[in-house]
Amino acid sequence: MRILILNGPNLNLLGKREPEIYGSQTFEDFFKELKNLFADCKLEYFQSNHEGALIDKLHQVGFSYDGIVFNPGAYTHTSIALRDAIAGIETPVFEVHISNLAEREDFRQVSYVKDVCIGSTNGMGLEGYAIAIEELVKAKTTS
Repeated sequence: MRILILNGPNLNLLGKREPEIYGSQTFEDFFKELKNLFADCKLEYFQSNHEGALIDKLHQVGFSYDGIVFNPGAYTHTSIALRDAIAGIETPVFEVHISNLAEREDFRQVSYVKDVCIGSTNGMGLEGYAIAIEELVKAKTTS
């Protein structure tokens, strides 16, 4: 199974940025753990701080991959363009957020992408990515 993990803005700073919210582990180190945990899957990783690059990546893999785990970062709350990109592709997308959005600022309470994703998790830390992969694998095997 081929799965892309797609991270949006500022997630390149994991391990450095607000460790009290996002933890102290870099995503690159965690990605190695995910690859070991899901050795039967072909996991790929892409991160960008640019909305257009994220849209381009969704378009690029959205008709050929088995799943996408997507943490759009702050674009979650602002980007109708990302929502439309997800709605326009065939590959199922699972939304992930490291922090618990319900405990954050009011403007973080709205997700423009949630309704076009097959599922969503937040507040589980980096473990949310593993949960998302498990759900995508489960969805693929039951379809």
